[in-house]
Amino acid sequence: MAMSSATIPVPSPDSPESQHYNRVRRWLGIADFAIGVFLLLLLLFTGLSGSLRDIAYHSTGQSYSLAVALYVTMILLLGKVLGLAFEYYGFRLEHQYHLSNQKLGAWLWDETKGFLLGLVLAIAGAEVLYFILRQFPQHWWLLAWMAFLAFFVLMAQIAPVVLFPIFYKFEPLQDEDLKARLVRLSEKAGTKVRGVYKWNLSEKSKKANAALTGLGATRRIILADTLLDHYSPEEIEAVLAHELGHHVHRHILKSIAVQAATTLFGFWAANYVLHYAMDRLHMFESLADFANLPLLVLVSTVLSFLLMPALNAYSRFNERQADRYAFRSIPSLVPFVSAMNKLAEQNLAERTPSRFVEWFFHSHPSISRRLAAAEAWAKAKA
Repeated sequence: MAMSSATIPVPSPDSPESQHYNRVRRWLGIADFAIGVFLLLLLLFTGLSGSLRDIAYHSTGQSYSLAVALYVTMILLLGKVLGLAFEYYGFRLEHQYHLSNQKLGAWLWDETKGFLLGLVLAIAGAEVLYFILRQFPQHWWLLAWMAFLAFFVLMAQIAPVVLFPIFYKFEPLQDEDLKARLVRLSEKAGTKVRGVYKWNLSEKSKKANAALTGLGATRRIILADTLLDHYSPEEIEAVLAHELGHHVHRHILKSIAVQAATTLFGFWAANYVLHYAMDRLHMFESLADFANLPLLVLVSTVLSFLLMPALNAYSRFNERQADRYAFRSIPSLVPFVSAMNKLAEQNLAERTPSRFVEWFFHSHPSISRRLAAAEAWAKAKA
């Protein structure tokens, strides 16, 4: 491996700007979580959920399906109103640290599109869920779990061609030399990509990113223009080699399996809690009483919170495997190291977060740990 340990610089301490930016972002995430839990508890324990259910029934001529759709719409609107101030503060924060190019009007339009897309998906999911609850009350949780998995895989497949273009512009990469280099790297990893695309991220952000997205016929490489404009071909190759490491180690399939196991437990727990609330506490008239939707969401939210450290630990393990694949796949670690440092600076990432912050919040190892792993690899191969 053409690299000495001296080539890898000791990570510099995080700047005050980076520390403050990331600390505020974490608190915004915590605030968003707290607002969501507050809304769910408010709906359940003040009778508001039942009142909104009754309004939905009366407004739709007692049509069950239309009432479900209207109920979900009202709940999502309420949540959006409660969280909008924090979302706007997040928008201002990106500008405060010169990480965003997006104007207020464009941001509001993105928020509107995101809300409408989320609304369509939420209504579709609720309609399927409550159809299953009405038709198959005994085994609803198992059938709903199977439907969720099918939906999860479908979204992973169509996201690059249906969902991403709603928010970003993509165009085929014009740099034929770079394209050929990346395609060869992909073939070496045993994956066939359907194209290499330039991702016009600079219209909204100054951050850089790259990804291998989609499944099967929609598998493609996307490279942010902010990456293409400021990184050498060798650095871009190093970044993509990491992404290809996920394919080589079958992380997508393994992640789907982990998701399947956790959601199966989640649906089982939701069934238990729902029966307890209905049979012991008499909170709902039946399983198909869609006023119980906040309870189902609350169970999912609490379980996600409790499992987050374990799932993040699993994700960091996958990221370390992908890094090691990148180390093996590129001629020199120098571009990998320089790319990591550039990404940390450009994205204002924390290089050395506290142990607790990394353990609880981070799905990727810190930059300092990734550089230390590269140094250890270089020494082992020297």
